[in-house]
Amino acid sequence: MHDSDSRIENVNVVARTILPTPAEIKRELPLPTAGQAAILRSRRVLQSIIDGRDPRLFVVIGPCSIHDVEAALDYARHLRELAERVDDVLYLVMRVYFEKPRTTVGWKGLINDPDLDDSFHVDKGIRMARKLLLDLTALGLPCATEALDPVMPQYLGELITWSAIGARTTESQTHREMASGLSTPVGFKNGTDGSLTVAINALKSAREPHHFLGISEDGRPAVLQTRGNPYGHMVLRGGAGQPNYDSTQVALCEKALTDAGLPARIVVDCSHGNSNKDPGQQPLVARDCVRQVVNGNRSLIGLMLESNLGWGNQSLTTDLGQLKYGVSITDACIDWPTTEKTLAELAELLRPVMQTRLAG
Repeated sequence: MHDSDSRIENVNVVARTILPTPAEIKRELPLPTAGQAAILRSRRVLQSIIDGRDPRLFVVIGPCSIHDVEAALDYARHLRELAERVDDVLYLVMRVYFEKPRTTVGWKGLINDPDLDDSFHVDKGIRMARKLLLDLTALGLPCATEALDPVMPQYLGELITWSAIGARTTESQTHREMASGLSTPVGFKNGTDGSLTVAINALKSAREPHHFLGISEDGRPAVLQTRGNPYGHMVLRGGAGQPNYDSTQVALCEKALTDAGLPARIVVDCSHGNSNKDPGQQPLVARDCVRQVVNGNRSLIGLMLESNLGWGNQSLTTDLGQLKYGVSITDACIDWPTTEKTLAELAELLRPVMQTRLAG
């Protein structure tokens, strides 16, 4: 960079790191044919649940964020066994979040900082994320993530079954356009202030075709043209210090969606504003939602829970050897025994009404 250039462009950029292209990463870490078939099957299951052809609820469950790949695999083995036991009424999708949106600053996730030390080896993070998704797919678990960076779906998108657009990005045109082209069902969270309006507008936008800037498989700038995503849905996560999962709030959301000409398809995030960030409240929220289903609600199609091997959370420190195994370094989670007990109880509540729900 010449001195004359530095005065008028890249004034605040101090370095550039060239990343491998999506095509290069995929050649290095390919998705086997069996994995492709498994992911297609899992997406079809979610589409059937969203369309009301499958009476089950889907449950996006797992760590708030992935910071330890081995602990994530350990958790996944437990979840896979549990998934088989509740599969008749609950379809479990593992929460595998690699990117963390921040209100101000903080650890931005495994992809941005895989070594947890502000070294920002993003190329390493992409490889670690893709390898973990491949391993989880081989275990037979569908995976969910938050679509945050608009470039990242080119690296990881074919490994994902369900995507979320977070409360901080639901209002973003970039993320609405990106969602219109994602190959997965997409849940849009209501705003952090509890408002449904931004998510309803996002759902309308994501259903439509768009043209926007992105990158191609070989890393070149490209204009992407999408057909629109018909499998968007609302995610109620509370806001402004108030929950929004009870039957009254769900009915108000149904009406708002219907009035906007949208299908009344609702997922409840049992964490965040709905639990006041107290992990102990998550099972209570989940049971309340399932009781609504038992009592005849048909708009609730899924739940989200933050769950890990260990309870709560811990601070990320410079001495990584002090971190507790299987405990979140972001939002607090319920532990594995609570997870197992909660999902087993939800399944027992749901079994008597499954056939009625399908017939309805």
